[in-house]
Amino acid sequence: MFKNLDPLLHSQLRLAIISLLLSVEEADFVFIKEKTGATAGNLSVQIDKLNEAGYIQVRKFIDGKKPRTVCKITPVGIDAFDAYVKVLQDYIKK
Repeated sequence: MFKNLDPLLHSQLRLAIISLLLSVEEADFVFIKEKTGATAGNLSVQIDKLNEAGYIQVRKFIDGKKPRTVCKITPVGIDAFDAYVKVLQDYIKK
């Protein structure tokens, strides 16, 4: 029987954000936007969803005169990604 895929991670952009954050200590909004090719509005919505789920941690602050948003993956996000990959591997094996 096939297990359900995590709907939060099954979105292409949210999966890209999590994958990117796995490879860095933290990343700011501009970096994530450039790497994913997402629009600012869509990226903002998807970051909020991942933050609300506890998959990432978001810090917003003023750097000089510019607002910055910095994201970091949480242990919950790492576990969710690992579980997602395992379910995908099960799909491939069947």
